Amino acid sequence: MDQLSAMRVFTRVVETGNFSKAANSLKMPKTTVTTAVQALEAHLATKLLNRTTRRVVVTTDGALYYERAARILSELDELDGSLSSSQAQPSGKVRVALSGAFADRIIMPALCDFHTRYPKIQLEFDIGDRIVDYVAENIDCALRAGTPSDQSLVARKVADLELRTYAAPIYLERMGLPRHPRDLEKGHFGVGYMKAYEGRVFPLMFRKGDEEVEVRLDYVISVNEFRSYMAATVAGIGVAQAVAFTVSDYVDRGELVEILPDWPREPIPLYIVYPQTRHLSNKVRVFVDWLAKKLQEAQRCELRHDTSLRAKAEG
Repeated sequence: MDQLSAMRVFTRVVETGNFSKAANSLKMPKTTVTTAVQALEAHLATKLLNRTTRRVVVTTDGALYYERAARILSELDELDGSLSSSQAQPSGKVRVALSGAFADRIIMPALCDFHTRYPKIQLEFDIGDRIVDYVAENIDCALRAGTPSDQSLVARKVADLELRTYAAPIYLERMGLPRHPRDLEKGHFGVGYMKAYEGRVFPLMFRKGDEEVEVRLDYVISVNEFRSYMAATVAGIGVAQAVAFTVSDYVDRGELVEILPDWPREPIPLYIVYPQTRHLSNKVRVFVDWLAKKLQEAQRCELRHDTSLRAKAEG
């Protein structure tokens, strides 16, 4: 038995969910795929997969073996690439966990640029703010706001995010324009935002000079996903805080209005994180560097946009 080949076949079966799809992706007969997995199970003296008529289910031992095998194969591919001409042109899959706000506003509009630079890299995105198991889910890196508390992660700070406060015109017509953060406590509502793994709604925070104000508003709805958060705010349900460059399109279209502009929230650090146990491969490194540059460009662009709007308003 060629154990390395059998490992590749087994991991592909797990990733595709059945033998037929694995055989098609590997361009080999289904019987060859079946034989390779059976030989691997015999070699390991344990059952890796439970077969049914419709799909395969990974056993407990199979899940553990897949986790290690996928990592070994990834590192082996990277090692081969580092000793060949592919070092100048990294290749392979990069799995990234990040929120929809950054996916929509930063990555998607610039994907053609990344693909032109690195045509052999495939990006796979896990969109949302849920907690992820980096090893079990084979996540290479993640974009996370706030200082990471998990000491098993390596964190690279890429930006400081200044959150501002927004509301829809129809909401302000109904509730009035606040002049001070404490005015929000006089009957206003918020759109609640919470991280899935924390299970609590974040308060609105304001800062002006040395003065800081925390406001906890009643909310009609709370969500843990950016698109829904913005949809509720645009609908006039309540007040929300968001990073300026993630909502600039809503402001330009007149769907949202910045309120209390002299009271921004204390900047929140933004990090790219990855497990200490995972070697930062060349393909991941070039993506991380590219993403950091795009985030910095987005902030500079938003600063110019904001300066221009304020100049027009004062003029």
